[in-house]
Amino acid sequence: MSPTSPAELHALAAAHGVATHYETADKRRIDIPDDVVEAVLALLGPEPAPQSRVGTPASMPEPPRTWGWMIQLYGVRSHDSWAVGDFADLATFTAWAASTGAGAVLVNPLHAVAPVDPLPASPYSPSSRRFVNPLYLRVTDLPEYRTAPEALRARVDALRPPPAPDGLIDYGTTWHAKHEALTLLFPGPGAETGPGAVEDPALREFATYTALAEVHGADWRRWPAQLRRPGPAATAAAPAERVAFHTWLQRRCAEQLDQANRAAEGMAVGIVHDLAVGIDPGGADAWTMQDVIAQGAKVGAPPDAFNQQGQDWGLATWRPDRLAASGYEPYRELLRDIFRHAGGLRVDHVAGLWRLWWVPPGRGPADGTYVHYDDAAMLGVLVEEATRAGAVVVGEDLGTVEPVVTRTLQERNILGSAVLWFTRDDAGAFLPPAEWPANAVASISTHDLPTAAGFLAGEHVLARAEAGVLGGKYGRDVKDEWAAAALERTALLDLLDAEGLIEPDSTDDEIVLAMHRLLQRTPCRIVLASPYDVLGAVRQPNLPGTTDQYPNWRLPLPLPLEELMTDARMHQIADIFNGEFSG
Repeated sequence: MSPTSPAELHALAAAHGVATHYETADKRRIDIPDDVVEAVLALLGPEPAPQSRVGTPASMPEPPRTWGWMIQLYGVRSHDSWAVGDFADLATFTAWAASTGAGAVLVNPLHAVAPVDPLPASPYSPSSRRFVNPLYLRVTDLPEYRTAPEALRARVDALRPPPAPDGLIDYGTTWHAKHEALTLLFPGPGAETGPGAVEDPALREFATYTALAEVHGADWRRWPAQLRRPGPAATAAAPAERVAFHTWLQRRCAEQLDQANRAAEGMAVGIVHDLAVGIDPGGADAWTMQDVIAQGAKVGAPPDAFNQQGQDWGLATWRPDRLAASGYEPYRELLRDIFRHAGGLRVDHVAGLWRLWWVPPGRGPADGTYVHYDDAAMLGVLVEEATRAGAVVVGEDLGTVEPVVTRTLQERNILGSAVLWFTRDDAGAFLPPAEWPANAVASISTHDLPTAAGFLAGEHVLARAEAGVLGGKYGRDVKDEWAAAALERTALLDLLDAEGLIEPDSTDDEIVLAMHRLLQRTPCRIVLASPYDVLGAVRQPNLPGTTDQYPNWRLPLPLPLEELMTDARMHQIADIFNGEFSG
């Protein structure tokens, strides 16, 4: 795999699906340096990926036309949850949503995160996408709690953490409390190995990783050499009781997710889960599936107008040659695990089924290139598993994506994403609702973008200015951003005025209501509202480009769940959407 000439290098790269150039959003050709191409080729095997034949449905059934809610579960807190929204809150919210006529509830990724202290906040950097985060367990709904002696229940109850003084989500304190409570309630290894217990090899490996991580740290690449791969040595070294504990946690998570899905019975779609684009390279999935994971590569995005240095997401991903050689079975099993508890799936960065930006070891995010996948096989498996589960699929195709992505999603009846801030014509003007795409899920915003009230107030400019991510290498300075935000607000108001949805003296609350009425007028198959928008929250859940400068993934909803379900604004949105989607 050491070509002797540029021509041989480029031929080898083409055979392996490694890009030697790409085109930017403004149609500029960017050539990839040969040394970068060589570094990425070194991460692949000597033989190109075999062509796989996946016998699958040509397309999915047409998705229903309905409306629903998009929530960040951690922020949907009730009086009974322990400072973080949990699976029982999801069930309660879903049942309420169904009672108001909603047909779908989109949740943030519920993937398992690294078992470290403090617990990671981002749901998009998972340790495992096959298993879920036990932080979301409702401790007091466990059968072990309900049948426990009164004295034990009292000990568990005493562990319930108080709300954080700053009002934010405190993952570390909450998980410490829940972990101690769950340890008290754990019935012991016999509960998982007794009569009637079903052995799940994938779950056993996940639990083995987690038990070893408690001893050796969360990054398996730093473990003793004999433990860096699943097998007899790792099994023998993992404390048996801790393996049983983590197995028990996942089974209880599955049971509570099932209860949430029962609350969605009768909905047009039900609960829609979110699939992160990659995994923690030192985490559980990367350990258990390392033969099909690209070791050393991290995925991200090339430089663009908003991120001039490019993006390194720090995530590992599939190795296309090994995935193809496996017949896509690890990918298929991942989807099956998710669809067991979902009425739908949102695929984050769906363009990654076609190609992903790989950053080789020791390089910055600008020094990467695209690696292509067999999109026919990746989509084919997705369509087949979703069709088998009777589920809807949504592809997050925002930003710069190749036309083939949007076109193929439409052909396959996979919904794209239409967000108010991004749905514009070629000149950058907001599109009137009648011109929005039909094959899409419509929303005002996303977790990475300004809320409705935040957009109107310019909070997205203020937040980035305070976080220090404007000006310099980040592009426009604060003054320019404020000017651009003012123009954007005016353009939006002009659109709402042209649609007859606002008056000259409309308040911001009335303008937010008009934004939802605008969504109602689109032909999009599914329309989603966010409680952050409806309840007037000004801060967005996540501010890209920041870490500790902003409370990413730690912002709760302004109201507890009990008050949210009776709030007139929530019911007003339901009435608006029911007027369009009833019948």
